[in-house]
Amino acid sequence: MASTKTPFSPLTILMIVIVLAALASRVVVPGKYDTLAYQANQSFIVKTDSGEISVPFSQATLDSLGIRILLQKFENGSIQKPVSIPNTYHAVERNKQGFIDILQAPLKGLYESVDIVFFILVLGAFINVFDQTGALKKSLYALALYMKGRENWLIIILTFLFSLAASSYGMAEEALAFYPFMIPLFLAAGYDRMIPVAVIFGGTSLGSLSSFSNPFATIIASNAAGVSWVDGLYGRIAMFLISTALYIFYILRYANKVKANPGASLVSPEVNPEQDISGTTLQENEGITVTRMPTNLLVTIFGLTFATMIAGVILWEWWFIEMSTVILGATLLLGFLTRMKEKDFMRSFIKGAENMLSVSLIVGVARGISIVLNNGNISGTILYASATAVSHMPSTLFIILLFCLFMFFTLFISSSSGMAVLTMPIMGGLAVLIGVPGREIVNAYLFGMGIMCFMTPTGLVLPSLALGRVSLKDWWRFIYPFLVILFILCSIFLVLGILV
Repeated sequence: MASTKTPFSPLTILMIVIVLAALASRVVVPGKYDTLAYQANQSFIVKTDSGEISVPFSQATLDSLGIRILLQKFENGSIQKPVSIPNTYHAVERNKQGFIDILQAPLKGLYESVDIVFFILVLGAFINVFDQTGALKKSLYALALYMKGRENWLIIILTFLFSLAASSYGMAEEALAFYPFMIPLFLAAGYDRMIPVAVIFGGTSLGSLSSFSNPFATIIASNAAGVSWVDGLYGRIAMFLISTALYIFYILRYANKVKANPGASLVSPEVNPEQDISGTTLQENEGITVTRMPTNLLVTIFGLTFATMIAGVILWEWWFIEMSTVILGATLLLGFLTRMKEKDFMRSFIKGAENMLSVSLIVGVARGISIVLNNGNISGTILYASATAVSHMPSTLFIILLFCLFMFFTLFISSSSGMAVLTMPIMGGLAVLIGVPGREIVNAYLFGMGIMCFMTPTGLVLPSLALGRVSLKDWWRFIYPFLVILFILCSIFLVLGILV
């Protein structure tokens, strides 16, 4: 098979995009919307070019500004970021992003995403310390033997669970934790490295598309559009079931083909297919550190760590600081229970964080793209031009083009909550004029972002591929036929949502 190695590394690709965004700030007409922000002292602040204005904290204020959001959504914390005010787009002075801005963009991106960066580094340390106990290799080897002859069920069950986690509560960055021990598991089952990436990253990306109860996407977007998040719930559940079933079938088809003929693999041959993420092989008792602790107890601690982290996100509104704290505490507990020497523990801890350093840098640098667009005053122009282009179209054509526009927006804004508060007040107002149900505006947003999650460089595709050691070109060759199917499916759902 011919080499399909990507000519640029993920960080280089992101820096090229930052340069292109800076060049766009010199060409695109600058403009922005006024914004409304909620203050903790129960007041609203309207931010304009001339300054900040305090306005009454009331539903009447929201109605007068054309913001179709209920007041209690600000009170209960559902809307926390500044909201774009409809019909306030105006031209501003050009703020060209130059050489210094380009250099500062990745640094500012790392600064703004420092909570995610530390989560990834601590996660790497935890995985490596646990790996040193030998319990990971023993348990994965036992599971691989147990699933002998039933390997397809690994794909079916795990893909469904990752899609469900993303669609229900918004799993995204947390899924990065699963690569170190699931890659060797799938390799031991006879698959290539594309399968764990397709299951973990592809599963969560697909789940974000249907997002039937995702608080970071559906609920925030519905609130910003002025509709109830349960409006359209059953349709999104149907989309979740149909799209997940199709995706599982798609993965199984590829997996079985590769298992029968390893030469059919789309993964570049530069990567040793026998190696797991740490560069070790999954062989019985190979490289296993002797520990006095029973393997079952260590695996239980490992599982409870992630169960606690997920429960905290769902039940107690934890975020990266709290999740990182749980992982750090579990890492220290492992070191204590296995009686690791202090030097061995610290060496393993630092090595694990080092293994995740490139992933952390990718996440931070990707944030720098949005920073350049915002500082260059062209994000608002892109939104205004898009809204104007679709404002006088028939409803069915409007919803399809809006779906495509959200795909385009995701190239620059990968944050689901950020996209919602920036676009939904504008698009929600357009929907009322055209006669499109608000739930379909939310669905267009979910479907557009969901499809682009599979490939936008500002999202998690680059760190996920870096962990899986799969090139972007190889991933694109694998996923693009399914994305065509997914686009058609989403278009049908949107049109039926208007006509039915």
